[in-house]
Amino acid sequence: MLLTLHVRDFVIVQNTELQFEPGFTVFSGETGAGKSILIDALALALGGRADTGLIRAGAQRADITAVFSTPPGLTGWLTEQALDPTDELILRRTVDSQGRSRAFINGQTVPLTHLRSVAEHVIDIHGQHAHQSLLKAASQRELLDTQGNHLELASRVNSAWRQWQQLREQRERAEHNSQALAQERERLAWQLGDLDRLAMTPGEWETLSNHHSRLAHAQALLEGCTLAMNLLDTDDAPCARQSLNAAHQHLQKLVSHDDTLRGILDTLESARIAVAETVSDLAGYLDRVDLDPESLAHAEQRLSAIFETARKYKIEPQELPGFHETLRQQLHALQSGSDTEALRKNEEKARAHYQELAAQLSQARQQTAALLSKKVTQAMQSLAMAGGRFEISVLEQAAGPHGTDAVEFLVAGHPGTPPRPLAKVASGGELARISLALSVIASQAARVPTLIFDEVDTGIGGGVAEVVGRLLKELGQRHQVLCVTHLPQVAACGDHHFRVAKQQAGNETVSSITALSENDRVQEVARMLGGLEITRTTLDHAREMLTAF
Repeated sequence: MLLTLHVRDFVIVQNTELQFEPGFTVFSGETGAGKSILIDALALALGGRADTGLIRAGAQRADITAVFSTPPGLTGWLTEQALDPTDELILRRTVDSQGRSRAFINGQTVPLTHLRSVAEHVIDIHGQHAHQSLLKAASQRELLDTQGNHLELASRVNSAWRQWQQLREQRERAEHNSQALAQERERLAWQLGDLDRLAMTPGEWETLSNHHSRLAHAQALLEGCTLAMNLLDTDDAPCARQSLNAAHQHLQKLVSHDDTLRGILDTLESARIAVAETVSDLAGYLDRVDLDPESLAHAEQRLSAIFETARKYKIEPQELPGFHETLRQQLHALQSGSDTEALRKNEEKARAHYQELAAQLSQARQQTAALLSKKVTQAMQSLAMAGGRFEISVLEQAAGPHGTDAVEFLVAGHPGTPPRPLAKVASGGELARISLALSVIASQAARVPTLIFDEVDTGIGGGVAEVVGRLLKELGQRHQVLCVTHLPQVAACGDHHFRVAKQQAGNETVSSITALSENDRVQEVARMLGGLEITRTTLDHAREMLTAF
């Protein structure tokens, strides 16, 4: 449950810290005093929308801290997020004058989504305008699904619908574009066949180019290498080998007279070995080089075929193997994507899956609708709508993202009258009472420990207000219930009572929140009963109400 709420520099609240107890707690005060500001501050700490307009005039930053007792079901999640679970769960939110917002859990900075995840486990807020949303079909459907715990199933139905529609659109596109796709397949198949016949392999262009260069210059290679070998070593004319041998013989005779020539002699010996090895290598090369006009013609023919094909497709010759593989993949994808029969089967499978889930959701909605209709009708009898009847109509409609059901809330305000759509027959007061009944009934099944009702009793008065107060007090026996109210009958039912007041502090208006003693409660309930002038009769009436509840 909520233990403490600390609010600093939020709207017109300067600095306050409230301690909360179990049971039913009420907040009261004059109009504009800032009663709902506390609810707004708590909503901000739970991940609500933030803007600079929430910061008190003249302040640099709004700072909200809410401390809850840690729900058992949240301990595992906190551990997974490395947020050090303890007996207390501390949620904090700040908003500065630059619009920057920061979120904290147990003192550690967290993404805003973490606050919202935690909020689902600790609190449920019913806003003062909640009854207006009951007029919208989407809100009626969502309330029914929430009460019946079908939200996860409804989400699966929505996903199945999207999958079905995507496959349907894909199949329709394939059928609509079948002629164009056939032409594209024919073009790709022809190009692929052209490249298949060429059968060029990766790296072939470079290897073939080198081979052709050798064949095309074979004569020049033979003549040049023969000349080089003759210059190095021949018996018919002076050559390098003879010159090196002669020089080596002369120096060898002289080295005995001057040992410093030995280094030069060694270098000369290395030169003689290098020449001998070069001559041997040239001889081997000349044995391998051959004039082969037939091989040259074949290489030129292959190079020409590759070059012409590359020019046809406007790419470099060495890029042809990669281009070949790309075409093969494109044709495969096109053939798979244009198989209308396969697409039709996939679409039918998705449709059947959607219809199966939608049927499950429809059955669950029918069961929840019957149960909720009965409970709300019972509640209406004690909310000045005796003889009235509430029904939730769940009728079949065309398939859609939310299933195959049209959900509509119907009400009969008097005995014997047929139920009609809520938006057409319910007055503002009746709508508020029905909304409250739905809120209380839905909250009875709620798993969160803390429930907040923000002026949901708007449009209610007299004896009905007393019934509302008793309903909320009864609910407070199972949950911690906080309620912002302007009705003395509701306020008198509270186990705890806070008064919110607005006052001038210098040149600014600030709001203060005070926990009321028993005597203070008498004064406050009397004010709510009698307005500005509080008489002895009003005070007696207030004491009577507080004693009765």
